[in-house]
Amino acid sequence: MADEFTTILTSLGLSTEAFIAILVIVLLVIGAVVVVIVSRPVLDIYPYLLPNARVRARKGRLFDEKHFSEIIESDNIDEITNYLRGFPDYAEHIDNYSLEKSLDIQLSETYDMIARIAPENIKKAFVALAKKSDINNIKSLITAKEANLNSNDTSNLLIPSGKLYEDIQHLIDSNTVEDVVAGLDGTEYGVVLEDALNEYKESKMILPLEAALDKYYLENLLTAANVPSNDNTAILYSYIGSQVDVNNIKLIIRAKTDGLNYEGISPYMIKEGHDIKEWKLKDLMESEDVSGVINSLEGTDFAQILNDNLQNYNETGSVAVFEKALDEYISDYANSLSLKNPLGIGPIIGFLNKKEKEVKNLKIIARAKREAGFPVSEIQEMLV
Repeated sequence: MADEFTTILTSLGLSTEAFIAILVIVLLVIGAVVVVIVSRPVLDIYPYLLPNARVRARKGRLFDEKHFSEIIESDNIDEITNYLRGFPDYAEHIDNYSLEKSLDIQLSETYDMIARIAPENIKKAFVALAKKSDINNIKSLITAKEANLNSNDTSNLLIPSGKLYEDIQHLIDSNTVEDVVAGLDGTEYGVVLEDALNEYKESKMILPLEAALDKYYLENLLTAANVPSNDNTAILYSYIGSQVDVNNIKLIIRAKTDGLNYEGISPYMIKEGHDIKEWKLKDLMESEDVSGVINSLEGTDFAQILNDNLQNYNETGSVAVFEKALDEYISDYANSLSLKNPLGIGPIIGFLNKKEKEVKNLKIIARAKREAGFPVSEIQEMLV
C-alpha cells in the first residue's frame, strides 16, 4: 500500500515531503474556514455583551403595571412627586425642577447613555437620536415666541439638556420667531429653519418650522442607520424607517386639518420611509380630507389603526386621537423588533422603547392630576 502511494506521488511529480507540506496547508485552510464560520456569530454578538448587560440592568428599574396603578391612584401632583423620589432615575432631578421637566431630563440622559455605550456599527444612529433634546428645545422656544410668552415662562418650557442648551438659553429674551431663527444661525439647525421661514410667514403657523426640524432630525437618523448590512442594522433601519412613516402620516393628517395643500407640505415630507414610498405620500396628500387619507392607506398596517379612531376624531375634531394610535403602533412595532435579536440590538431597542413609553405615560398622568377630580378610568384610556 505504501509503495503504491509512493508510486502515485512520483507520477504526480511530488515528493513525500512536498505532499505533506501541501496537506498541512490544506488542513490549515480548512481549519481557518471552520474557525471563521464558527466564530462569526460570536464576533457579531461580542460588541453587544456589555451594552446589553447595562440596558438589562436599567430595564429592571422600569415601572410595571403595579407601579402605574399606584401612581394613577395618587390624589395630586405632590403625591406623584413623593412617589418618584423613591426611584433613583427620577430622584436626582425631582426637587430641582417641575415634575414634567424632571421626566424630560431623565429621558434625555437615557438617550445620551445609549449613545455612549452603543456598539460602533450602530453608534451613529443613537448619537443622532440623542439630538432629540435640542430639537424639542428649539420647538418649545419657537412655540413660546409665537405665543408671546415672557422670559420666565419660556425658560420653564426648556429642558436643561442637549448640546445646544446654553445657546438656546441665550435666545429666551428674543422677541419673535424670526429672532429665534436668526439666533440659531451657525448651528446645524439654522439653515433648516431659514428655509422654512417664508412658509411660516405666509401661513402664520409654526407647523412648517416644526416639520422642517422633524424632517432634518429623521433624515439624519436614516443616514446614520446606513443601508442594512446584517441583522442588527436591518432591525435598526426598520425601527427608524417606521418612525419616518408615522411622522409623515401625522404631518399629512395635521396638514389636512389645517387646510394645507400638497405643495405647501411636500418640502417637509421624508421620501425614504419604510413602508410608505414617495408616490404613496403624494397620493395621501391629494386626498380631499382625513377620511380620504385613511382610505388611501388601505393595504397598510396604518389603515385599520386610523379607521378605528375615525369616529372619535369626527366627534372631537382633535388629531390627538390619531397621534396616540400611531404612537402605540410605534411602541408595539419596536417591541416586536426587540424580540428578533435578543443577543444583538434587540435589548437596546426594547429598553429605549419602554423608557420612552414610561416617560410619556408619567407625563400624561401628571397632566391629568393637575385637574381636580380627573377620572382614573379616563387616565387609563389615555395611556400609551
